[in-house]
This record gives sequence, structure tokens and C-alpha cells, in this order.
Amino acid sequence: MTDIDIRKDGHAGRITLNRPKALNALTYEMCLAIEDALWDWRADPTIKLVLIDAVGDKAFCAGGDIAEMYATGTAGDYAYGQRFWRDEYRMNALVAEYPKPVVSFLQGFTMGGGVGVGCHGSHRVVGDSSKIAMPECGIGLIPDVGGSYLLAQAPGHLGEYLGMTTDRMGPGDAIHVGFADLYVPEDKWEGIKAHLCAEGDLAALATAARPAPDAPLKEAQAQIDALFGGGSLGEIVEALRADTSSFAQDALARLSRSAPLSLACTVAILHQLRAEQGDMRQALQLEYRFTSRSMEHGDFIEGIRAAIIDKDKSPKWSHDLDGVSDSDVAAMLRPVEGTEVTFERRSEA
Repeated sequence: MTDIDIRKDGHAGRITLNRPKALNALTYEMCLAIEDALWDWRADPTIKLVLIDAVGDKAFCAGGDIAEMYATGTAGDYAYGQRFWRDEYRMNALVAEYPKPVVSFLQGFTMGGGVGVGCHGSHRVVGDSSKIAMPECGIGLIPDVGGSYLLAQAPGHLGEYLGMTTDRMGPGDAIHVGFADLYVPEDKWEGIKAHLCAEGDLAALATAARPAPDAPLKEAQAQIDALFGGGSLGEIVEALRADTSSFAQDALARLSRSAPLSLACTVAILHQLRAEQGDMRQALQLEYRFTSRSMEHGDFIEGIRAAIIDKDKSPKWSHDLDGVSDSDVAAMLRPVEGTEVTFERRSEA
């Protein structure tokens, strides 16, 4: 039983994540296998589309497999994590820029690394069980795998809200925010997959799509824009503290559980991407500036310890909400000396 099932099925190249007991968490080897398959299928005239799905009903992919990063990082080996991120981000860009349709079926949890695989294709399908989120600030990272690009493109300041609070989107919100395209009842999915493979066209998707469910975040747009429109973490925290509504206080409580350095850098990245009309590649390069430093100079090791290793849910962050300076943010987001993220096909050597 392999962690990922890659094969041709009729006119489709198929990628099925197959770690249901681990909520299909993405390993390093899975990232490389996806990249290799996508490159091979680009030049294959018999492949008309790519279909990405996952085994089990609990999750499409609940994130990356970060246990090895913790093991290497605590030993002072930061190169493994840096290499993982560079290779993962290159694969994320390949999905986003793919010249053939990429159809993903996002049941259950799609978070973190799962967003990088499932939410950059051309046809992203959600159903009633779908729960999509970028929870990275809660473990000392920032929304990465191209998540910052999606958040920067979201209406108003929903990107700041979702990236900082780590709130989950149901199917309606996922479509409204821009993480998904089509709502299709999940009992129709297997028939649609069979049609996609047999016919190699997207007609079955359009026929099966239904109006999107309610999007609570759309209803809260004005309030979110008012609270999260500040230019820095400090301004956003100040706005939340000044608002006594339950919505604002809940958002503030969520921020209080996340790494302040991560929160501040998330705001900075989203603002830069918007100001410069940055594309997917720029987003990934900005993300790497942070993630490549996150073990040695950030809170990632402590975040994993508290959430995954000791599970005490009591991380000791390096800053508090009022203590992140502009120079702290600049240090994490300055250009990387040496190895940056590149987007050419990796060498087989």
C-alpha cells in the first residue's frame, strides 16, 4: 500500500493521496512524486486532464508531514526543512501554472500542504464535508504553499482574517474567498470522476454543479474589513481590542493563540503582494523567506512541540502581540542568501 497512487486512467492522469489514517498528510516523497507525474503528463498527448483526489472521507489532505522537520530542526539541521519547502513550493507552482485542466475533489479537511496540492488547479470541487483552512500561524509558520497568494486575492481583508485567525471555510465560503470553484454534492463525485477519465472533457462537472451554499464570511465582510484593514499586526490588534462585539473578541482570542511573529509577517506579505500585484511565484518566494528561517529564527520548532509532540497546546512564543517590531518583520522577510526557490524541473540526479 503506497502513500500515493499515480496512474493513467483513460484520458486522465490520476493522483490519489492514500494515507487516510494520517488524514493524507503530505510527505516529502509524495511532493516529489506529484511533481514528476505532472512534468511527465505535460508532454503526453493522451492525457487531457489531471484528476487529484484522496482516499477516505475525513480529509483530502490535512497538511504536511512535519514530524521529520521537528526531528531534524531540533538537531540543528535546518537544511532538510529548507529543501522540503523549496521542492514543495516548486510543485505548488507547477499545479498553478499547469497547461491542462487540473480537477481536485476536496472532501473533509484541506489544510496547509493540502491547499498547495488541491487549491491551485483550474477546477476545485467542494462538497458539504469540505473544511478548508490555513492554520500555519498556530504553529509558528505563515500561510504558505501559495496560500498567501490566494489570501491576497480574496475579497477585502478576508485574507488577513483567515490567515491570522486560522478560521475554517465551509464550501460556500471556500468558493466566495477563492479557494474553490464548484459545489457538487459528494454522492455525485465518483460518477463525475469516471466521466472525466472516460471522456477527457469537463462537461460532467458543469452539469453536476449546484449553487454554492451560504457563505457566512460574505455576510461578515464589512465587519472583517473594518477590523482587519490595518497595515500592521499592531493596528489590527488595536482595532479588535476596541470592538466589544463577540465577533471581534473571538477573533482576538484566536490571534492570542498564534505566534505573533507569524501574524505580523503574514500581514506584511499580504500587503506586499497586493501592492505589487504579485503572482504565485512571488508569493512562494516571499513565503520561503519566512519558512527558511522559521526553525532557527522563528517559532516553528516550539509550535510543533506544543501542537504535535507534547500536545500541551501551550507554546512559549518569542514575542507577544504588542512586541513585534518592524525590524523583526524585516529580518524574517529579507531576501534569502544562497538558495532561493526556483521553478525549473528538478534534476533527476
